[in-house]
Amino acid sequence: MDIIPEITRKSITDLINNKERIDGRSLHEFRDISIETGVISKAEGSSRVKLGNTQIIVGVKPQIGEPFPDTPEMGVILTNSELLPMASPTFEPGPPDERSVELSRVVDRCVRESQMIDLEKLCIIEGSKVWMLFLDLHIIDYDGNLFDAAVLATVAALLDTRIPAAEVEDGEVLVDRENMQPLPINRKALMCTFAKIGDEIILDPCLEEEDILTARLSIGVTEDGSICAMQKGGEGALTRDDVLRAVSIAREKVPQLIEYLDKSMAP
Repeated sequence: MDIIPEITRKSITDLINNKERIDGRSLHEFRDISIETGVISKAEGSSRVKLGNTQIIVGVKPQIGEPFPDTPEMGVILTNSELLPMASPTFEPGPPDERSVELSRVVDRCVRESQMIDLEKLCIIEGSKVWMLFLDLHIIDYDGNLFDAAVLATVAALLDTRIPAAEVEDGEVLVDRENMQPLPINRKALMCTFAKIGDEIILDPCLEEEDILTARLSIGVTEDGSICAMQKGGEGALTRDDVLRAVSIAREKVPQLIEYLDKSMAP
């Protein structure tokens, strides 16, 4: 038996059961957050977010393409995440693994189900020409809680994104890159991730806390308090009270995150 991880597990768990954490935070406190936008000159929208020592860069690339057959009048969002090997010893080069696929799906679901973007306004010619938004997430430092950092970085990048005006003449799409416009934003949504450790649920687990959690719950909340996404992780169970408590805390924290996001993006 490897005794060192067991000692670490017991130490962190005992702290949390006593309402303390290894980095001095309260149980329901985020790590320090840093948000920058416009960090990629070749992208139409981009951001860099640091959540503690976790760091993610997101780029948005709009392109005209065909809509999905079942939504011919709506634009398209395509999300891809890359876990760069330099970010963690556990990230390996090669095709996307389960963690990368899960991260892409969770971010995509939070943005899509919140109806943050008015996708109908990204339609140019119904059934044939729409704006497609390619969201590329690059994890460059990993110290726990990718979901919250990735959603925050994605929303910041989308708010930073500008697309050219497009008109249709004689069935042809004319793109005016001298007239760049913001995306049609309906509302903002962000995510809060909780870890069950011992008898408590904690917000924004760092890597050491992630390594010993029994269950994880990520909750996407819009600025009006609606739940738009949930993702359960870990092998352990959550009680009904755990889930209700997490939802209540997320509804308190997301408006604070949105206010912080707005201030960081103010000119």
